[in-house]
Amino acid sequence: MAFSKKINPPFLIIIGFAIIIFLGTLLLSLPIASSTGESLGFLDSLFTATSAVCVTGLVVFDTGSDYTLFGQIIIMILIQLGGLGFMTFGVTTAVLLGKKIGLRERLLIQESTHSMSNSGLVRLALNILFISLLFESIATLILTINWYEEMGPLKSFYYALFHAVSAFNNAGFALWPDSLTRYMGDPIVNVVISSLFIIGGIGFIVILDIYIKRKWQKLSLNSKIVLITTGILCAAGFLFVLVMESLNPKTFGDLTFSERLWASYFQGVVTRTAGFNTIDIGQMMAASQLFIIFLMFVGASPGSTGGGIKTTTFAILILSLSNIIKGRSEVSVFKRTVATDMILRSLAVIIISLGVVMTSTLLLTITEHSLQRDFLEVLFEATSAFGTVGLSMGLTAELSVLGKLIIIVTMFIGRLGPLTLAYALARRNVKPNIRYAEEKILIG
Repeated sequence: MAFSKKINPPFLIIIGFAIIIFLGTLLLSLPIASSTGESLGFLDSLFTATSAVCVTGLVVFDTGSDYTLFGQIIIMILIQLGGLGFMTFGVTTAVLLGKKIGLRERLLIQESTHSMSNSGLVRLALNILFISLLFESIATLILTINWYEEMGPLKSFYYALFHAVSAFNNAGFALWPDSLTRYMGDPIVNVVISSLFIIGGIGFIVILDIYIKRKWQKLSLNSKIVLITTGILCAAGFLFVLVMESLNPKTFGDLTFSERLWASYFQGVVTRTAGFNTIDIGQMMAASQLFIIFLMFVGASPGSTGGGIKTTTFAILILSLSNIIKGRSEVSVFKRTVATDMILRSLAVIIISLGVVMTSTLLLTITEHSLQRDFLEVLFEATSAFGTVGLSMGLTAELSVLGKLIIIVTMFIGRLGPLTLAYALARRNVKPNIRYAEEKILIG
């Protein structure tokens, strides 16, 4: 206990996620988890467990055929734990057992949920679990009905549950080797799955803010920025994919106009958060793949189940650039001024995130050199791992041992790095004892 009190909350969260990944690795390494009855190996199990806990979706084995029901359930549990955060489940268990939630636990909840206030944290954790189970249950019911005739009662329910959990937590794990390609023109699957990962990607704080206030004028500045940025990025993704892939016979050549619209919509909005796909990513035009890399890097919103630098970080960067160009000294939006430390923190997150992606890409170009992979494919893989998206152009299954380790570390950093960095910087508001004279330097 004395030791834990000396460790700051962000580091405790990292330890917690690492422990869950390790336990998941051990379980997935068991022969009972493999459809062949033989262990899939420690490294590949570690890769899958990390991908599940970090809600990424990159896989070296086919989830539906290479894992048994036991293995698939373990993956689903890891996705739920990783997406909602182990502290959410810990608080719920403690409340059910009648135990008190101490200050250390409350600080951990605040860190893991991105809450800006330290009050009502226990209620927030319970609300997060309730919201998740509610949306997942509704989606499971709808998908079960939709797949009932195709699969039967038990299989349709299980497939619906698995994909509902995977979608809401922005994991992108699917039980079909071609992801959701077979349902490219199915309106129900497209709407239900996309609604889940969009709702899960805007963040629980925003969901609760919308539910409580219910009027645009009363929403917090954070909620307004998240909703506007999310809407713009989703619309941009849809339109870009529709225009570019309409020129690509390898993806849209044999599709009807309706199928093109559904495919563009789904692939345009899924790229920021979840790793599902309804068209072959590797066959898309280079321009589309590059734009997807940008969307994956931005990712979801703070306090959500998604990764990336987050929509608010990206929005603050754009607002800062706009104000600099206009010659304004302060960044303001919706009649509110953004604090300078928030701008600096956003810049730090972006720079370090770029550093992580570039380092991962550089290392992969070295370790995977024998595969003669295109640079864009390697950059795509690294960005997908960092943004915990899970889309791939086909590199994942062919990664070397070192390549897998690089992606494992990148997924872990992507899930926890920017989050813990932002809060670590927030805790270190140290003012210098000495202030030196200012001097200008040349810029540009």
